[in-house]
Order: sequence, then C-alpha cells, then structure tokens
Amino acid sequence: MTRHLLDLNDLGPSGIATVARLAGAASKPLAGASVAMVFEKPSARTRNSTEMAVVDLGGHPVMITDAEVGIDRRETAEDVVRTLACYHRVVAARVNDHQVLERMRSTLGAARIDVGLINLLSDRSHPCQAVADVLTLADEHGGAGALSGRTVTYVGDANNVTVSLAQAMLALGVTIRVAAPKGYQLTSEMVSAIEAFSVDGAVLAQFEDPSEAAVGADALYTDVWVSMGQEAEAEVRRRDLAAYTIDQHLVDLAAPDAIVMHCLPAHRGEEISHDVLEGPSSRVWRQAAHRRTAMRGVLRWIMGED
Repeated sequence: MTRHLLDLNDLGPSGIATVARLAGAASKPLAGASVAMVFEKPSARTRNSTEMAVVDLGGHPVMITDAEVGIDRRETAEDVVRTLACYHRVVAARVNDHQVLERMRSTLGAARIDVGLINLLSDRSHPCQAVADVLTLADEHGGAGALSGRTVTYVGDANNVTVSLAQAMLALGVTIRVAAPKGYQLTSEMVSAIEAFSVDGAVLAQFEDPSEAAVGADALYTDVWVSMGQEAEAEVRRRDLAAYTIDQHLVDLAAPDAIVMHCLPAHRGEEISHDVLEGPSSRVWRQAAHRRTAMRGVLRWIMGED
C-alpha cells in the first residue's frame, strides 16, 4: 500500500514512535530511486536535511523551485504531481496551502500511482519537524519510550508547528501546555485533532500566562512570531506577543534540567532571548541536526518499513 505523510494523522499515535525508531535504522531503501523536492517557500533546514537524508538512504534528491513548476499558475497541482511521478519514487513538497497536498494525494490515488507524498511544511502542519522534536527530547531522557509523564510548554503563536508538536507529544504520553494570548491560541478544531493522539493520561492545556505554563516543564519550545506570508501583520503580532518571550525568567521557572527548543529561524529578542538561545539549556542546534535524522525515519516509513 502506498504511504503518504501529509500530517501526523497519517501515522497515528503508534506510528510516531515507529518513525522515530526507523530514524536510527541502517537500511537504504532509496537505492536507485530519486526524490522530488518541491518548494513553494524558501527553506534552509528543510532543504538541506531532506537532500542529505535522501543521499543517506541511497537515493538522488532533485530540488524544484516554485519558479520551475508554478503550482496552479503554470500547471495545476494535479498535473505537477503526475509529471513528477513519472520520474521519482517520492514527492516531498513545502506548500502555502495544505489543500494542494490533499489534491496531489487524491490524484496519485485515483491514478493508482505508487509514489509517496511527504509534507515538508504547510499552513496546517509540519510533521517532519515534529519527528525531529521527538528525537531531540529522546536524547535527553533515554529514548522516545521514556518520555511518558514529561511536560513540554510551547510559548507564543499557536501555529502549524504547534499542532504537529502537540500531536507527537500526546502520542508519547507527554503533556503539552500552550501559552498564547487570545487570538493566537489553538482553535477548537485544532484541539480536537490534537487530543485524539493522547495516550497514558497526557493532556493538552492552554494558558494565557506563560509563567504559569512554564512552571516545572521539562522543555520550553517556541517559534517565530511572524511567519512567511504574515509580514503585513508584523507590527501587530510583535505587540500582541511581546510578553511571550522565552527568557531566563521562564527557564528558571521550568524544571532544573529543562531544555529549550526552537524550530528556527530565530529572531533574538522577540520569541527567544539571545542568552537563552545560546545558553546551556538550549538544544536548538541538536534539534536542527535531527531534521536530517527525522527525514531518514520518515523516508524509510514511506518506503514501507515498520
């Protein structure tokens, strides 16, 4: 059966641990195959980690920019994915609109084309980042299986990264706290999608006070306040989120051995202070390195390994 990873619902709660385990396997299932990497948005970590993971697994990565395909401008999403499927075993795409990925999956399914599809980031979710987050936490606590009972606090704009992070955490028995002002919190629809992943009594809780959410947490996590495509809202967002910076005060409230995570890029002095980003609690660069490790697990799963 052809596998796709558009969001963590495609893995389900048990599948997250499976992909984390596959990240450390030794197989090379892409030998003789290629992976198309389509980017509607620019990327640093996603492009580099995906390209190198494909190479690690014996495959050949092909980078394709928005200017080359122009999804729904030069060609429809349906025509783009069917064309790429003529040459590649896997199509991985970073898109503006998650519906583009859904349309691509439907097209592949209707044509019975055995090509896997991976979401490298959409406005709805960032599943590959969430796998890297799991691996980063697993390094600290003796493996993904030892994370149950821990607590992770996310501070700032509750976005696509937050959704995937929260799903992955609950699936491993980790309680997730989200500290965000009104208007930036998870919607009821997002909460429903997240809570379906809960195991071992792990819960999702939302806070307006970041200090309250940080108390005793095993990890503090944040993301930029202004993502690509939100530049027109930058001034308003910086004002609304000004009290939601991970700084030394929040680190001091967390558990004594708490770590700090950020999916990058970082804007020092906004969502995270410079001293915390570069301080002893920071695992941000290890987290970035695990994007490559995570992609190895994702690609092995896409290729049918369990």
